[in-house]
Amino acid sequence: MANVVRAALVQASWTGDTESMIAKHEEHARAAAAQGAKVIGFQEVFNAPYFCQVQESEHYRWAEPVPDGPTVSRMRDLARETGMVIVVPVFEVEQSGFYYNTAAVIDADGSYLGKYRKHHIPQVKGFWEKYYFKPGNLGWPVFDTAVGKVGVYICYDRHFPEGWRSLGLAGAQLVYNPSATSRGLSAHLWKLEQPAAAVANEYFVAAINRVGQEEYGDNDFYGTSYFVDPRGQFVGDVASDTKEELIVRDLDFSVIEEVRQQWAFYRDRRPDAYDGLVQP
Repeated sequence: MANVVRAALVQASWTGDTESMIAKHEEHARAAAAQGAKVIGFQEVFNAPYFCQVQESEHYRWAEPVPDGPTVSRMRDLARETGMVIVVPVFEVEQSGFYYNTAAVIDADGSYLGKYRKHHIPQVKGFWEKYYFKPGNLGWPVFDTAVGKVGVYICYDRHFPEGWRSLGLAGAQLVYNPSATSRGLSAHLWKLEQPAAAVANEYFVAAINRVGQEEYGDNDFYGTSYFVDPRGQFVGDVASDTKEELIVRDLDFSVIEEVRQQWAFYRDRRPDAYDGLVQP
């Protein structure tokens, strides 16, 4: 029996200020809800520019508490208004000196379900994230939402299979991966790694990337956001590599069980043989 969830994602270009960026995402969310979407996710640190292209202390100003900061509070109101589950990636300050790259998950009634903090923090040209963020310390939560079990991975995390698997073992049906990824070597991997993760872990993945050039550094974010099913097939068309776009797709969650019966990866795992994989 089909269990179809209409899901949405937004790839957006930076507007120049937080207020207009949030307002733009609110309008996208309302448009998605008008199309019947029940869950939506935004891109990495969606309410700010991707400031990690430089290392400047002024950019700590983008940080706010989660869940009590202004952006997550506003998104809780939006969830109540639209009746959608919302994945909200922001720059989090926990206390003085403690900053994280975080995504809050809000249920369709506006209740705050929890947050995921990005585990793997890059420190290479154009992605100076260790200057700003501590590594995530909240594990790999899967949130029991109005649409089903939703997990989150963030950008650079996607290169590491362990978190994908942890989310699958915890029962995830849909994993949102908000990102800020620019043209270059990663463009090939973008359409390779996340479909492969969807296959290996037998769930849906929502891959979201920023789009366009921004005021800090010279990165050109290439969008190309998409949904992919547990067979590794794109659900509908992939988004533009140059333009802002709202994508709404129907995801048949009954396919998850079907695929897990065809390919019994969870049955055939050998955790007893994997001890060496976690040695430094």
